[in-house]
Amino acid sequence: MQKNKIPKVLIIAGSDSGGGAGIQADIKAVTYFKGYAMTAITAITSQNTKGVQSIFPLPIDHIESQINSVLEDLNPNVIKTGMLADTNVIEMITSKVGEHKLVIDPVMVATSGDILVPEDCVSAIKQILLPKSFLTTPNLYEAELLSGQKINNTQQQIEAAFKILELGVKNVLVKGGHLTNELITDVLVKEDKTIKCFKSKKINSKNTHGTGCTLASSIACLIGHGKNLNESVQKGIDYVQKGILLAPNFGYGNGPILHFDV
Repeated sequence: MQKNKIPKVLIIAGSDSGGGAGIQADIKAVTYFKGYAMTAITAITSQNTKGVQSIFPLPIDHIESQINSVLEDLNPNVIKTGMLADTNVIEMITSKVGEHKLVIDPVMVATSGDILVPEDCVSAIKQILLPKSFLTTPNLYEAELLSGQKINNTQQQIEAAFKILELGVKNVLVKGGHLTNELITDVLVKEDKTIKCFKSKKINSKNTHGTGCTLASSIACLIGHGKNLNESVQKGIDYVQKGILLAPNFGYGNGPILHFDV
């Protein structure tokens, strides 16, 4: 494979010591899809399948230094972000994006529904970061926060996606995994206002830690390969579904998915 055929993805996110989510999941997903992963770590967490024990946010100067080191030499095809819990960091990242395609996994709300980031960060993501973005991949709770409306069905997913599109992002994927249906519907609304619904069977499993990180990074890498957005999303969803089905059942809590073929 020629070196210019390998997509380079810069991932800006936190480290998960348990390996299931965050930078670790991102690297595994990009590598699976034959991309080259580069990183700027925003925080170091102590966590496992049972939860997060501690978080150490890195100083903004060091985060910026990591990003600068990658941008000035390696020229990523795509930039992907995870949880950003500091408005100054969000503003700094926005200033660095330039013409790079930006994929935002807006990690703001936990599966429990608890908000993970300060209110000013939600505002900064909406007002500063999303208008610079090619794609954002909110879960239902995050889509509610970004759109300002409740989501209880697929039609409301579509409505929320259009409202998020109005914030300036080019494409919106509202994930439907938190709805209590046997079929999961993920809704993609694109900049040309077309709607694509991706349906997959809900898998009853506790091993779903890192699915959001994995999906967003998979899509980012596939975009870097030049795949169209519909194909990138479908391949990403299929990868995550397979990862849940083949999950190794590690740990005593919500375990990681499997990121490689067996």
